[in-house]
Amino acid sequence: MRVCLAVPGDLSAPTGGYAYAREVLAHLPAQGVAATHLALPGGFPDPGAEELARTMALLAEVPAGTGLLVDGLAYGALPPELIRAVGRPVSVLVHHPLGYETGLSPERAAALIAVERAALALADRVVATSRYTARLLTAEFGVPSSRIAVAEPGTAPAARVVPREGPHARLLAVGTVTPRKGYDVLVRALAGLTDLDWSLTIAGSLDRAPASAAALRDRIDASDLGGRITLAGAVTPEALERLYGQADLAVSASLFEGYGMALAEALARGLPLVATTGGAAAETVPEGAGQAVAPGDAPALAASLRALIADPARRAEAAAASWAAGQRLPDWPDTAAVIADAMRMPA
Repeated sequence: MRVCLAVPGDLSAPTGGYAYAREVLAHLPAQGVAATHLALPGGFPDPGAEELARTMALLAEVPAGTGLLVDGLAYGALPPELIRAVGRPVSVLVHHPLGYETGLSPERAAALIAVERAALALADRVVATSRYTARLLTAEFGVPSSRIAVAEPGTAPAARVVPREGPHARLLAVGTVTPRKGYDVLVRALAGLTDLDWSLTIAGSLDRAPASAAALRDRIDASDLGGRITLAGAVTPEALERLYGQADLAVSASLFEGYGMALAEALARGLPLVATTGGAAAETVPEGAGQAVAPGDAPALAASLRALIADPARRAEAAAASWAAGQRLPDWPDTAAVIADAMRMPA
């Protein structure tokens, strides 16, 4: 069986969605699937007319007999007439609906949702990256559950981070700096915890939403936290592994997650977590592995952080629960197997 995974933009980009695509391409061959990557224009989810025409031409060039799986960042923005014009079954990989991105105007969000709903109605198969996203696609986008396969991101086994004693807590937040990740809420929460001994490293690209990154720097400076918070930018896998190994506590203030790959990576290493319950994150982080708070609630986030920063013994208890949960996570071969089976299903 042959499958072409069409992804817009730079496949090497350091985000969870692109990491997912890279891992799937690497592991599909072991499932008996000859997988190829098709690079689509990078303007999605806001493609111009030229980019749409180029996308149509690229999809039309995929050899007959090859299954076509299009990443949702592109597919969700495709006009129905373009999808029909492809003249073959087209499947879609959905991380989270495009209209659920934070920072969109109500009008833009509604327009994206309408286009994606129409596009999903034409999809041959839908692969969702979490059970939450699958339920959302059925409830809000009208996709029959019978057409959806859930392929959660894999999490490779990792060395356990042994809890450390002592007053200083090293916090780690992983994810691209965009409005959806809620870093402004995190800084507001930490501004009220200066009586505690902590430091924070944010590992994530600062280039994808420059205005958001600039606003975050301004908030850090205004809160007089420049000596405590490090914006590491996009880091190599090796550097990220070192950061995980040095951390005492993982934190996520994200307003919405389609799954939460960074949370799973923290669980795989046995790190206690303080995380919001936005989207699928509520299901990714199990009870006992840390503290869960509502997204956007800086005071609640501060209280949860205080509880774990100030109490190393409590962190150690959460770390044990995190490690146990991390050992039950799927690995990338499991993810690839679900996708291979979905693409083999008859239309």
